Amino acid sequence: MPTLISKDGTTIGYEAKGSGPVIVMVAGATQYRSIDPTTPRLIDQLSDRFTLVNFDRRGRGQSTDTAPYAVAREIEDIEALIDLFGGRAGLYGTSSGAVLALEAGVALPGKVTSVMLYEPPIDVDQPSADSWRQHSEMAALAERGEAEAMMSLFMGAFMSPEELAGFKQSPAWPGFAAVGGTIEHDYRILAEATDGDHHPARWQQIGVPVLVVNGDSSFPFIDAGAAWVAAGVPGAHRHIMAGQGHDVSVEAIAPVIAEFFGAH
Repeated sequence: MPTLISKDGTTIGYEAKGSGPVIVMVAGATQYRSIDPTTPRLIDQLSDRFTLVNFDRRGRGQSTDTAPYAVAREIEDIEALIDLFGGRAGLYGTSSGAVLALEAGVALPGKVTSVMLYEPPIDVDQPSADSWRQHSEMAALAERGEAEAMMSLFMGAFMSPEELAGFKQSPAWPGFAAVGGTIEHDYRILAEATDGDHHPARWQQIGVPVLVVNGDSSFPFIDAGAAWVAAGVPGAHRHIMAGQGHDVSVEAIAPVIAEFFGAH
């Protein structure tokens, strides 16, 4: 699989398929190519109209990592991919990757043409101080190299103890545990986005179309979070998908992606 070298020397693994306008796929927490069967199916649905770039975020899969972490470094990774594929691209981000995609859209004027966010996981009822505390807990574990403990802590927020214990006995667990150290990255992205419990002023600077999408059958906090993000981005639009949750179906989301990026 091909790789490129980002600005700080980090190796980024990627692949591309299709022809037409470029869309860079920005993954959420835990997600990377060797354990993700869904994104390739989505790419297959869209590759007759777009060039889809799928990559491993730093610290996952084929991509290396370079300390200290900063959100700006991940934006540089996205910029390197955009430059490789002609200098202009749309961004499709999911979950915490949606917030990263939005930050990249702000930071890369003239290179990012449009941004679509699927379910940015902002909990409007969680104080900013709690977000920073959670990040600090993850950062402390990362400093000690406790990647598996980080993944367990993260998954424990969404699974019962019994479900988590079962998952840790499954063949899938080692692939997730291997990238547990990158969970700190996602907590940092979310903490910076909600710092001080208000919209980042930098979001006001974005000058490209933004679509915020969520399902009506997702986690309870998602709808309010999507509304909060859209309210902080000038001109942003929302789209709510019936019957969809955080793991949106390929068949449902592909036409929404095609319509949005086809129009921009």
